[in-house]
Amino acid sequence: MNILFLHLFLLIIVANGTPILLRYLFKKRFAYPFDLGYEFLDGKRLLGDSKTWRGIIGALVITSLFSLLIGYSLLTGLQIALGAMIGDLISSFIKRRLSMRTSSRAPVLDQVPESLLPALLVMQTFYLTPLTIFFLVLLFCIFELAFSTVLFKIGVRRRPY
Repeated sequence: MNILFLHLFLLIIVANGTPILLRYLFKKRFAYPFDLGYEFLDGKRLLGDSKTWRGIIGALVITSLFSLLIGYSLLTGLQIALGAMIGDLISSFIKRRLSMRTSSRAPVLDQVPESLLPALLVMQTFYLTPLTIFFLVLLFCIFELAFSTVLFKIGVRRRPY
């Protein structure tokens, strides 16, 4: 693994972890649903209450600033956070169509879009190959599944996934 790979991995973790940390710190304050409560054609919520403006905006800001801190541009951080948040929204949208509850567990669906999309958006910046992206996504899946349990045990997450 090279330093670019590690930096990207860390930035993806920051982007995906920021909404969780903000929920822990602020509880229900500023937790306005991103979908504004709207329903899709099937009568189910577009995304659900757990996808908030606070989490998305927080991820965009914090990841962009962290990107600057480790030597990349604000734009690089913004691209990574945007990819991660779009991936997260896509998986939530799919889970609602499958009648899964908000914050329910869906291994792979919960991890792949939010690590694959940011990697694709910064592929040139980080000199990624398809194989490198595959390993990045695989590593993120393993890390996220393992670390979620730790966050649950210390009280940051509401569920161990």
